[in-house]
Amino acid sequence: MTGLTHLDREGRARMVDVGEKAPTSRTAEAIGHLRCAPETLIAVKHGKTPKGSVASTAELAGIMGAKRTADLIPLCHPLPLSSVVVEAVIDESLPGFTVKATTRCEGKTGVEMEALTAVSIAALTLFDMLKAIDRTMQIEGVRVISKTGGKSGSWQDR
Repeated sequence: MTGLTHLDREGRARMVDVGEKAPTSRTAEAIGHLRCAPETLIAVKHGKTPKGSVASTAELAGIMGAKRTADLIPLCHPLPLSSVVVEAVIDESLPGFTVKATTRCEGKTGVEMEALTAVSIAALTLFDMLKAIDRTMQIEGVRVISKTGGKSGSWQDR
């Protein structure tokens, strides 16, 4: 089990010790999609959804989710986030929504999990707000598309 930083020699879970690491500026971007019926998008565009403004509510939920990542994901370090931006945008080509999150901090470990959590919670919120009119929705493609900072440096997948 070598190479897995969250396991000790006996395979028990452990939180990685980042105490000796120097803080660096770190960012991460994640993306995901919520596919839905074309009629669902028409209802959203015309303000005919049962629970109100779905995109802005999902964006706020994503920000809140990013701030709670360490509470939700075992062994994640709590991070002092300096910025979380979440965008839930109608994407006619799916049809559905594209959700993107950008997270930033000055810290000793990366903010990828916070970006992924933000996208996931925003997509789940969209699902919750629209399930009364569309039970066929699918959340898919949630992934990190870029990160900066730390020992491993920058990475991008677009």
